[in-house]
Amino acid sequence: MSDHPAPPRRSRSAALTWLALACALVVLVVAVEQRRDRPASDRTVGEVTRVGVTGGASIPEYLRAAGDELARLDTPDGYALVSFADYLTPARAAAALDGTRVSAVVARVPLPGRQTEIVRIAALRLPRDVVAGMAGVAGRKDREAADYRSRAAATADPELRRVYDSGADVAVREAAAYRTGCACVYAAVVSATPDALRALAGRPGVRVVDPAPEVRRLDRSVFTPPLPEQRDVARPPADTWHAEAGGMGDSSEAARTVSGPSPTAPAPPAGSGAPNPAPTS
Repeated sequence: MSDHPAPPRRSRSAALTWLALACALVVLVVAVEQRRDRPASDRTVGEVTRVGVTGGASIPEYLRAAGDELARLDTPDGYALVSFADYLTPARAAAALDGTRVSAVVARVPLPGRQTEIVRIAALRLPRDVVAGMAGVAGRKDREAADYRSRAAATADPELRRVYDSGADVAVREAAAYRTGCACVYAAVVSATPDALRALAGRPGVRVVDPAPEVRRLDRSVFTPPLPEQRDVARPPADTWHAEAGGMGDSSEAARTVSGPSPTAPAPPAGSGAPNPAPTS
């Protein structure tokens, strides 16, 4: 029997503790490295910038306020909303905006007595992109008309059928207009220096240039230019068909606003927002 005591054994629990600490350290290092590689969060998520005239507002006051802001503008290059005094063809819009950087145009088919959809068409090259965008809208309107006809055929309610038939008629007329490159453009989103924007405001056919230096991202901006035919208060286009059918006339639901991609530019991301057309659209 040996008189020497046995060497102390390391506790198994202590070894497991050190192993757990080492694993935790590895996980922490990996997490830190991944965080460094991750892009900074976008602080503008959820924010929407609105430019134009709001529903129910005075159009003369809007024109005056936009003019005053343009006169005082001294920021570098920035966006602006250009409204025309009339509906223009793609070629006429290109002439009116010649030499100006354009991002998009706003259009609608001005059918007398009917609300029509307001469309925002991405357009970097005028008039080519506008014509292409209108062709895309025309195709969508054809499908919309077919859907209305299908719904009309499937319902036994005569009043509902009348509504569907009317929707199909409007969609067909919109498709035909856009397919021919109609005089439907009534506003544009541009970017330029203050002096260039002031010069643009003085061109024939330009109703107002509303500076928007606060706009940073077009996909998170809503533009509501005044309709050319409205001179007093911003409101949805009058819809006499609804009034004759016992509806609410010009206070009925306003047309939606959608975006059409330019053939040379990426389509705007989903969630770009649809401006409330009450004032313009």
